[in-house]
Amino acid sequence: MLLIRTRHLAVAALGLLLGSAGSAMAAPALRYTLAMPAPQTHYFEVEMKLEGFNKAYTDVKMPVWAPGSYLVREFAKNVEGFAATAGGNSLRTEKVSKNTWRVYHPKTKDFTVRYRVYAFELSVRTSFIDAAHGYVNGTSVFMYPADSKELASTLEVKPAQGWSQVSTSLKPAGGTFTFRSSNYDELADSPIEIGNQKLYTFTANGTPHTVAMFGDPKVDEARLTRDMQRVCEEAHQVVGQNPLDRYVFIVHNIDRGTGGLEHLFSTTLSVSRNAYSSEAGWKGFLGLVAHEYFHLWNVKRIRPVALGPFDYDNENYTRMLWVSEGGTEYFSNLIVQRAGFLTPEQYLGDLSNGINRVENTPGNKQQSAAESSFDAWIKYYRPNENSSNTGISYYDKGEVIGAVLDLMIIQETKGQKHLDDVMRYLYDQYYKKQGRGFTDEEYQDAVAKVAGRRFDDFFRRYVYGTETLPYEQALGYVGLKLAVTPAAATDVALGATISPAGGRQTVSSVVRDGSAWQGGLSVGDEILSLDGARVTDDLNKLLAGRAVGSEVKLLVTRDGQIREVTFPLLASALRRYRIEQAPNPTAEQQAVLAKWLPVKK
Repeated sequence: MLLIRTRHLAVAALGLLLGSAGSAMAAPALRYTLAMPAPQTHYFEVEMKLEGFNKAYTDVKMPVWAPGSYLVREFAKNVEGFAATAGGNSLRTEKVSKNTWRVYHPKTKDFTVRYRVYAFELSVRTSFIDAAHGYVNGTSVFMYPADSKELASTLEVKPAQGWSQVSTSLKPAGGTFTFRSSNYDELADSPIEIGNQKLYTFTANGTPHTVAMFGDPKVDEARLTRDMQRVCEEAHQVVGQNPLDRYVFIVHNIDRGTGGLEHLFSTTLSVSRNAYSSEAGWKGFLGLVAHEYFHLWNVKRIRPVALGPFDYDNENYTRMLWVSEGGTEYFSNLIVQRAGFLTPEQYLGDLSNGINRVENTPGNKQQSAAESSFDAWIKYYRPNENSSNTGISYYDKGEVIGAVLDLMIIQETKGQKHLDDVMRYLYDQYYKKQGRGFTDEEYQDAVAKVAGRRFDDFFRRYVYGTETLPYEQALGYVGLKLAVTPAAATDVALGATISPAGGRQTVSSVVRDGSAWQGGLSVGDEILSLDGARVTDDLNKLLAGRAVGSEVKLLVTRDGQIREVTFPLLASALRRYRIEQAPNPTAEQQAVLAKWLPVKK
């Protein structure tokens, strides 16, 4: 009996030891609570419960940027009241870097962090809350344990009093307004709209889509869901594979829309609330829908290697934004046309406008599309009065590169392949098979594989260089031509933008190599007189009709001193570009054009 009892005691003791060890080795857990008890003060209140963190201290971080918007925004600047507790007792904390807080918990592995976030910037890249609604962009609100970014978590949202809706692509986790994410990237990449927004639904390619509309726009619900469905279904045709099981559009209808931002299973659109009242506004809205929706493939899944997994502490550099953003703009316009909302002629008119923007920007000859992509962090989101002289938009340049490259692939394959096939290859090869992004060289390899020949010289000259794209050659493949109309020989140009403010005429920008540039007129100069006469109107209007080479004598105020500036007027360097039908296109050219720009029946 004693032996048996001893065995029982030993087994019991072993069980206690194993249980204790199992408890000590319990997997870490993370739970967030988001509250907003006083929305009119513009604060979110965040609680993080961390369990199983068996260390002497844990660092928690706030990202410095929002993926999809390539600018360090320093979200930590909006954090207040950071504190940590365990068992009702305060824990020691200290801030160890601009976006890192250290919590000391040597005697416990379970603790709670609380902090407030001031959120009063309504954009697709930031977070916002007022008495009407709340919007959360995850990287600007939620911190994460520095060494546990891959940890799954739950989030409970507690809407302000009187609010009944929470819209997000996060999956429900049981309970009212409780959601789950598989890691921090998913939480950060799933924006949340909170309030009393209107909800519309439709199904595209077998996937349920929700449209959460804030701002009570005057919009035809049936037309909205019908046309958005058409755009989404057409977008699916490019890659031909559906990675979705749900999708959410969050739409902020405000006085002046600011664009959109893509996410893994959702997007946020900022739209002028009157955009739906005109055909031009409606097509513009559908173009925005197409752009952000197509990002669910191009960027979120088909992506350069730099764009995920993300480094939330630093810039994530890539030379491929001309593909990720400019290429998306190219495809989004094609998608709207293929869906039947633009005629081929209207599409070509829009592409002509893109060529005009690129070729009439002086910076196009100073900065390549690849350089523009790499420098997005310091240039695109930080423009100044000289930006158009020194750089080019990777959106605009990427769109026209996409068009030319697409036409060249079509020509090489006799109309059998096009840029869609490159996207399909990248999706299969890198996203599905290898679970990673592609390098610059691998993108060129993909183009070569689809086209049947390499385009290294094309990339060298037009993507990594600043040579003028071979528009005529590419358009000629489909029986089109590019008509170029130079300014009239008698047209003069000041080469400066004059902005009226408080009754003053002030120079706000100067064009590289233009009259004002060479003559010494500077940004900030206030124009007082022209040839001795007081200036009260835009100087550009006053100079209209003058002869090329005629002298301009200006009196300006600069840095509190009056100066005289004299220079000759140069001819305007602007060109007008328009895609037109070439004479006598062949039947083959017309057939390929119909494949490139099909007419919806």
